[in-house]
Amino acid sequence: MAQGNPSHYVKLTKEQAPVDVTPGELNQPVQIPQLHVRTCYECGQSLPASYEPPADEAWSTGIFGCAQDPESCWTGLFCPCVLFGHNLESMREEIPWTNACVCHVICVEGGIALAAVTAIFHGYFDPNTLRLLGEGLLFAWWICGIYNGLFRQELQKKYHLQDSPCDPCMVHCCMHWCALCQEHREMTAHLSDNAVMALTVVNPPPVQEMKADRNTKHEMPSSSSSSSSESGDALPRSTNLEIQPL
Repeated sequence: MAQGNPSHYVKLTKEQAPVDVTPGELNQPVQIPQLHVRTCYECGQSLPASYEPPADEAWSTGIFGCAQDPESCWTGLFCPCVLFGHNLESMREEIPWTNACVCHVICVEGGIALAAVTAIFHGYFDPNTLRLLGEGLLFAWWICGIYNGLFRQELQKKYHLQDSPCDPCMVHCCMHWCALCQEHREMTAHLSDNAVMALTVVNPPPVQEMKADRNTKHEMPSSSSSSSSESGDALPRSTNLEIQPL
């Protein structure tokens, strides 16, 4: 081999240390990205990775349609943390509703209680302290609006819903209670559409057997005898012939 082209092969020698191979290490499945391709549900054609379905579906109810579901309306008015927990659990089953409920109580209900206490006893606080508390409460409310807006945006992507009436984060910042009730009604409507319908069981007819009549049974022997006689007449009659030697 020429000196300018060194060999890429490794020469194995007896002094080489053995390599430890874990059992099953060489039989691991190979991940092929080309096989994991998004396809269209209608025609089956492959879709690019950056494809997003159009969000042009309208909501089943409006943002102010709380009266259409009185139960969720009262729950969202007096216990919005419980309604938010159930909504989040319906979207993400791995997150229990109690965890989301506690987070909502700390951030939203806790902030509202602190704001009420600050408004009642504002004379006992320094103006700078009041300003800091106000800024902190506004910042906390803005963070909660963003978090709830992300959940609303995920719901819109799942059901291809359009922004109604505006950006999801802005909806929760301005109309948080109405947005919770609307999201609950939307998920309830879609879950009722995907519910399994009762199937109608149709029993097959009973097994029918072919039975011959008695008249046909009596006619069968006569017909067989007549057929045998006719066949006998058709055959040539045998003659008694003897052969004598000469």
